[in-house]
Amino acid sequence: MASALIVYASLTGNTEEIADIVADQLEALGVNVEVKECTQVAPEDFLEYDMNIIATYTYGTDGDLPDEFMDFYEEMEDVDFTGKIAGVVGSGDTFYEYYCKAVDDFEAQFKKFGATIGAENVKIDLNAEEEDIANLQKFSEAMVAALNK
Repeated sequence: MASALIVYASLTGNTEEIADIVADQLEALGVNVEVKECTQVAPEDFLEYDMNIIATYTYGTDGDLPDEFMDFYEEMEDVDFTGKIAGVVGSGDTFYEYYCKAVDDFEAQFKKFGATIGAENVKIDLNAEEEDIANLQKFSEAMVAALNK
């Protein structure tokens, strides 16, 4: 059975909810999923799973990575993700100029260190609405399809 690790950071609970939605959808597609908060894992833990997923929020007016994700992000440089299917989802606020920039930053980091991006990233304004849940479903389906190629 395929396996996925979803690593998340959540300040308000919105991103944790997004991670849980993706987990539920992947499980419905037959994937064994673990969801872990970013301070409880290290990037090399991804190597034990077929799919690697980051769920992050973007912080502040400059589109910063969450403080609790900074070490994890930097430590990704020490991991070869070649052969791994990766994807990124996250929440942000369209009020800010750099909407969901952390999502783009993590996707770039995965690519830089060899991962294959399995699905177009999903950016959600604040909390997941019906349309966002449908986009997360498409994300999950694309991730499984990429793994099965």
